[in-house]
Amino acid sequence: MAPQSAERRAAPVGWTYRIEAWFATLAFSGFGLLPLDRASALGGAIARRIGPHLGVSKRARLNLRAAMPALSEAEIDTVVRGMWDNLGRVAAEYPHLRKIKVFEPSGRVETRGLEHLDAALAAERRVVLFSGHLGNWEIAALAGGQYGLDIAQIYRAANNPLFDRLIGRLRGDQGELIPKGAVASRRAAATLRRGGHLSLLVDQKLNDGIAVPFFGRPAMTAPALALFALHFDCDVLPVRVERTGGAHFRLTIYPKLPLPRSGNRDAGVLALMTAVNRTLEGWIRERPEQWFWLHRRWPD
Repeated sequence: MAPQSAERRAAPVGWTYRIEAWFATLAFSGFGLLPLDRASALGGAIARRIGPHLGVSKRARLNLRAAMPALSEAEIDTVVRGMWDNLGRVAAEYPHLRKIKVFEPSGRVETRGLEHLDAALAAERRVVLFSGHLGNWEIAALAGGQYGLDIAQIYRAANNPLFDRLIGRLRGDQGELIPKGAVASRRAAATLRRGGHLSLLVDQKLNDGIAVPFFGRPAMTAPALALFALHFDCDVLPVRVERTGGAHFRLTIYPKLPLPRSGNRDAGVLALMTAVNRTLEGWIRERPEQWFWLHRRWPD
């Protein structure tokens, strides 16, 4: 795991964060004592029962009504329950991540499209892999490390530094982890300069990002993927993780997205990020219950 910044290490940790971390440690320890399938089922059942009644679910329902207005209220409730089921399963699966072998024959993860990654590697191309908070998104990062890639993952660190360290220990070998922040761009650029690769989750709101269409509405989107890909001439590969049932998954790598060659950097960044958001939107429309609808993805 990448070391935390000096600021995060030096910052005092309040009792609220300590209590949160204690409860999380207790919950993860309990789920870790169970077999993976039972832990996943229990986590889903707990979250499915409690989550829809929490105040934060109002945001999910508002997002669904705006993004997919054709859904009835009953269908929205079904999606929200499915979303919480998936989130509960993801949480319960964290203690078992190190045991999941992505490329094990007849294992828990079905893989498709590896030929697209292999073609890029054979051509000695640097690769930027992108995904979103779909299914168990940690499977995609896990796959990169287990495939032997020299890869760095840019991620948003949890506000609670104790919880962030806890999650980092549970993730296993996912390559270098780069928390978003002041030094993230330098470290990511250094990875690409040495011939390494990047992985990003690109479906979170960024206040100082650029407005890119997403479900027909402008959504503030981080442009880092496009900036790195265009500057270093990388292949951009979409990576999708689906939960196919219980603690079983499908990981699919899709053909590379075309890089805009207009010569206008800003136009190229917008065009590429539009293609990225369009790809994510297609996946979400197919399996809306597996996406994290709690993000503040659009302006109020």
